[in-house]
Amino acid sequence: MAYSWVENRAGMLPVAATDAGYTPANASTAIPTSPATLGMVARAADPTYGEGEFIMLLGVASTAVGSLVSYNATTYQTALSANTANLAGPVAVAMSANTAGLFGWYQIGGLAVIKKTAVATNAQVAVYQSATTGQIMATAASGKQILGARSANLATVTSTTSTVIVSINRPHKQGAVA
Repeated sequence: MAYSWVENRAGMLPVAATDAGYTPANASTAIPTSPATLGMVARAADPTYGEGEFIMLLGVASTAVGSLVSYNATTYQTALSANTANLAGPVAVAMSANTAGLFGWYQIGGLAVIKKTAVATNAQVAVYQSATTGQIMATAASGKQILGARSANLATVTSTTSTVIVSINRPHKQGAVA
């Protein structure tokens, strides 16, 4: 993926890079390097996947490119998306190996390449949180659907393929099922 920013902002961290940030005077924690700020949303385009929307978040250990993460919309801290039913909240896709203490971009809109479990994925189907944290699957599971996300593959993706292209639009994990 070779995303380039489509917005006119100088000095933006590349989509696939991480940032250690800096600690301002009289502060105890780091913040992203300017012009980025936590929670900032920006658009970029890729020649293969088209335009996408990305949010600046704080990483967590074991994050890999394509990991599905949940994030706190107040602190912008991420966690690998857990195998818990009815755990409503926003999710995003890691664009770098953005581990603990680093800042990076996470995709929240467009065609995203997401890690999946060893289950075949039919074309144009709903996706669900898998039993493996940070990964999705196409097998229906009550209370685990990723809302605002649908596989974008035109043919079945085999169980041996580790990723799938998913069309996302500010995705969220499913809340309580009545």
